[in-house]
Amino acid sequence: MHIEEKYNIPKIIIEIILTIIGSSIMAVGISLFLLPNQLSSGGIAGIATITYYLLKIPMGTMILLINIPLFLFSFFKIGKSFFVKSLIGTISLSYFIDFFDKFELLTNDRLLACIYGGILIGLGTAILLKANSSTGGSDLISFIIKEYKPSIRPSNVITLIDIGIIALNVIFFREIEIGLYSAIAIYIMGKIIDILFEGIDFTKLLLIISNHTEEIAKEIGQKVERGATGIYGKGMYTNEDKLILMCAASRGDVNRIKLIAKKIDPKSFIIITNSREVVGLGFKKE
Repeated sequence: MHIEEKYNIPKIIIEIILTIIGSSIMAVGISLFLLPNQLSSGGIAGIATITYYLLKIPMGTMILLINIPLFLFSFFKIGKSFFVKSLIGTISLSYFIDFFDKFELLTNDRLLACIYGGILIGLGTAILLKANSSTGGSDLISFIIKEYKPSIRPSNVITLIDIGIIALNVIFFREIEIGLYSAIAIYIMGKIIDILFEGIDFTKLLLIISNHTEEIAKEIGQKVERGATGIYGKGMYTNEDKLILMCAASRGDVNRIKLIAKKIDPKSFIIITNSREVVGLGFKKE
């Protein structure tokens, strides 16, 4: 695996370019929206926000200083490719934050700042994830902890770190609103990452219970061009064996499938849920 990464130069170059682009977008969100309004995006940036106002240390410089021991500690624990890209991401983020900090702030409305800052940071983070990279900070801390405590989930570690750092921001600035707006920004960041990294058009999963499953499945195949799988179940109330149709479909096909099922069997029972990811024929390809 490491040999393949080592010699796949075009792929690595593209990922490094994406890392720099993602870091610059994150920096815009931090320097022009969150930082001037004393808001935090959690993680190392949250600590750097406090030192920026308390000690007048440039935020990018502080982020770099805090990350140095983390990188040294994790050097032998993470892949070389990921280490190099993350190091580039951290240096780029630090540089761009200090660069954009010289620009005039775009808004002093904290609500607007947390919304636009959250969107930009989420967009930049999603690009970094696509490039299999990071900007250090909470990602490295969670990775190091997981090395020693494999049972701990990285997402839980990052969440706890973010909560703790936002609490520090509230204590330091003595404004509860800072914590509330920062929480909104972090929530928006997460949603943007989900949308851009995993896709906005989530697949729907339909479970159709009917006495006319074969006819419904045939009609779905012909008119919607979607396959269906029969799963045998048992109705506990009626004590009858049932053939349940399971069908994965795009959001646009859901209503058509519902209409087909209800037209053939008005008494059909339909369950529709979100499916985060579907890989295979007619859907996403790995």
